[in-house]
Amino acid sequence: MLEREEIKLNKKGYKSVAGIDEAGRGPLAGPVVASAVLITNWNFNKELLSGIKDSKKLSEKKREYLFEIIIATKQIKWGIGIIDEKKIDEVNIFQATKLAMAKAVENLSSKQRPDFLIIDGNSTINFKVEQKAIVKADDKIFSCSTASIIAKVTRDRMMYEYAKKYPEYQFEKHKGYGTKIHMEAIKKFGPCDIHRKTFNPISYYF
Repeated sequence: MLEREEIKLNKKGYKSVAGIDEAGRGPLAGPVVASAVLITNWNFNKELLSGIKDSKKLSEKKREYLFEIIIATKQIKWGIGIIDEKKIDEVNIFQATKLAMAKAVENLSSKQRPDFLIIDGNSTINFKVEQKAIVKADDKIFSCSTASIIAKVTRDRMMYEYAKKYPEYQFEKHKGYGTKIHMEAIKKFGPCDIHRKTFNPISYYF
């Protein structure tokens, strides 16, 4: 069972604790996507309470299944932040990830504004709310694990759409990561519009 750091913070007086995670820091193409998740009431689907894990530890089928339950659960408020490859090239992936997280919290705030943030990683973000960065929070904290699923499924679905536009790269298979199939396609066709120009080995072509 994942930790309920959120409940501990509730007991300290924080009413609305959100967990944040991202997907897409490492790929050579496509956006970085972040999600912010706030649990308003823990009395919900027991399958979620026991089944939520870091998205990397779930199969794609299981992530999709849990995603549909998550977004249908009224006690779970969530927001999304998306930063595209052009902005990533402009500001670097570290800063772009922080921007995506801030956008996710802003999006969440339109539904319910958090008063404390738990962020997966070792760095806080530019948002005027108390916050705490926890390394591997996506593997420890329920709301961060939930956010990891939302971010991952959202990004994967975007990459499936890009696969239709750029079929030669087979984004549906690798989601933009530097796999052998992807590298061979880049060597044959060169980079496309959604490749990150500042990422090695893409930068070789510019």
